[in-house]
Amino acid sequence: MNFLSPPMDDSTGPTLVDDREVRSASSGTTDMSILRQYWLILIRRRWIILAIVVAALLTGLVVTLLMTPQFTATTQVAINRQEQRITNLEGVEQSDASLDAEFYETQYALLRSRSVAERVARRLRLANDPAFFEVHGVEPAGSGSLLESSGPPSREELEQRNEQAVRLLLNHIEISPIARSSLVNVSYTSAGPTISANVANAWAAEFIADSVDRRFASTADARRFLETRLAELRQKVQESDRDLVTYAQQKGIIVLDRSTEEGKTTNTRTLVSANLQAMNDALAQATADRVALEARARTSGAANASSVNNVSIGSLRQRRAELEAQYAQMLVQFEPDYPAARAIRQQIDELDAAVRREEARVMQSIQGDYRAAVDREESLRSRVSALTQQLVGQERDRIQYNIFQNEVDTNRQLYDGLLQRYKEIGVAGVSANNIAVVDEAQIPQAPSSPQLPLNLLIALIGGFALAGLVVFALEEFEEGIRRPEDVGRLLNMPLLGAVPAVTEGEEVVDLIRDPKSEISEAYLTVRSNLAFLTDHGVPRSVMITSSRASEGKSRTSIAVATVLARTGKRVVLIDADMRSPSLNPFFDVPNEKGLSAYLAGDDDWRSMTEETDFPNLQLIPAGRIPPSAAELLSTDRMHVLVNKLLESVDHVVIDAPPLLGLADATLLARNTEGVIYVVEAQGLSARAINLSLQRLRDSHARIFGVVLTKLRRSKADAYGYGYGYGYGLRYGDEATS
Repeated sequence: MNFLSPPMDDSTGPTLVDDREVRSASSGTTDMSILRQYWLILIRRRWIILAIVVAALLTGLVVTLLMTPQFTATTQVAINRQEQRITNLEGVEQSDASLDAEFYETQYALLRSRSVAERVARRLRLANDPAFFEVHGVEPAGSGSLLESSGPPSREELEQRNEQAVRLLLNHIEISPIARSSLVNVSYTSAGPTISANVANAWAAEFIADSVDRRFASTADARRFLETRLAELRQKVQESDRDLVTYAQQKGIIVLDRSTEEGKTTNTRTLVSANLQAMNDALAQATADRVALEARARTSGAANASSVNNVSIGSLRQRRAELEAQYAQMLVQFEPDYPAARAIRQQIDELDAAVRREEARVMQSIQGDYRAAVDREESLRSRVSALTQQLVGQERDRIQYNIFQNEVDTNRQLYDGLLQRYKEIGVAGVSANNIAVVDEAQIPQAPSSPQLPLNLLIALIGGFALAGLVVFALEEFEEGIRRPEDVGRLLNMPLLGAVPAVTEGEEVVDLIRDPKSEISEAYLTVRSNLAFLTDHGVPRSVMITSSRASEGKSRTSIAVATVLARTGKRVVLIDADMRSPSLNPFFDVPNEKGLSAYLAGDDDWRSMTEETDFPNLQLIPAGRIPPSAAELLSTDRMHVLVNKLLESVDHVVIDAPPLLGLADATLLARNTEGVIYVVEAQGLSARAINLSLQRLRDSHARIFGVVLTKLRRSKADAYGYGYGYGYGLRYGDEATS
């Protein structure tokens, strides 16, 4: 049947869609979550993971069985922040509750210190103990072993062995503080249970002894220092006292009152100041007496006032008053010349004379007392003046005296303070130790290591970690396209379809003929996706190529052409791989005359067209292999042939040679609407495929998309082929189940 006649109008196809729609709706892939991708990787690499994990477990088992059993003995020690003191005296090191963390960290570091290890080595005499080195699996330092040595080791050998023992102790000791407590576990591990217990107990005991020695060593240094300072201060106190006494003798300073407050001596009174104070008080009293007598002497009524207070004058005046009363009574009856009246008058006159004489005597006495008071005041004033001058000079001397006194006080204070501290330090060590052993180490009855479950768990975790690294490396370095979703991620191209691999014993032509086969379903998806690429539906001329041979390029060409022909379209399939023709065996047609003849100048292309057993499908074979296929393709005859064919048929499908190393595909691409690129699953790396695609882009060819071929169905990928192959595959499986 020859259908090379003008084709029917097929311009009512869907509108043009962009690449994102092609990749999402027509690529046959679905986006998967990261967890799902990881799951697929695990399933795909399950045998590698399983092999690595099993190898790790076996390694852990063998290593555990070959390990020497180790025994761990533990001594529990309590370290208190405050010392339990028998006396109330503080030690040299002051305690501060805010430094608890620092204190305990210091104690833990001291427990791990080399000094404790050296004390333990000396106490247990480990340098001469062959069993100690034997349980650690090492030979003692020096020539030969201790067991083989005939004589005692030399001093140098002992030093080397002691150093070796100290290193072994530090490497096998473990200090484990118990959280939120003052308890610490001191554990020692070795192949000998008795040695482990002895070392653990000795370690705790030597740590306590080291702490006590360190405390007494610190107080001994302090005592030696204080003894030196006390001797110096004692000498200074004696010298300052001697200077003070000598200066006081030279200056005549005699201190009567001396008080001491907070170590400071205060001199309140000297002999001169006491005398001056007494004389000044007497002078004040004398002045007061003189002023009083002077006032009495100068006052006119001083005599009357004195007479009033005088007993004699008082009695005379009393007698006169009585006579004056009698005289007045007599005058009532008699005249003044009456004898009795005159006698009384005469007595009154005599009493007045006696009062006057007595008042005169009183006045003389007052004058005498006044003069005596004036003389006494002058005498006291001169004495006070002399003492004042003496005190002023002495006060100037007391400046230097106070300097000597302050020096005496300072030296005595320093001496007394250091003496008190010296006495305290002498009894500061009398205290209960703040470190005590709670539980001594017992000889372990069972080994602490190796622990088979723990080692297997570690091996299992290590196996999974190693397997993860290996799988990660394989995933990173294996750049081939393994899954349909890798096309968009690695090639940045739309996926037109994913085609499963053909199992052994199946014929490709038979699978293509069967419209219900997986191959046909997959290529039907490709045809459906091609319909969205242009504004007129499926491209009328398309070239199919790949990066290298044997990727399924020719099979894809046959399948695409067959699917198009099955829909009623007239299709011509051209075998353009003139270097290695491969289509004619599929259709069982000769290859005597074909494309190479037309490109060489034979215009009778109709005679080159061969009918196939597929309805609506014709084939133009490659023809005889030309000397240079690239030269034939460099002309315009291929473009003319395609245009002539499109005048009679609906679609032209060209099976082009692979791209790598050849220029044929790039020359053919310019004669079609676009290119379908075939990629073998798990074939070439993405880098090589991108290089081939870049060659097509450089030739200004339009690439419709990628068809992923030879995709092997597995549990890991059964749900990853997406719309087209995956759904059709599952649907077919469900229908047959």
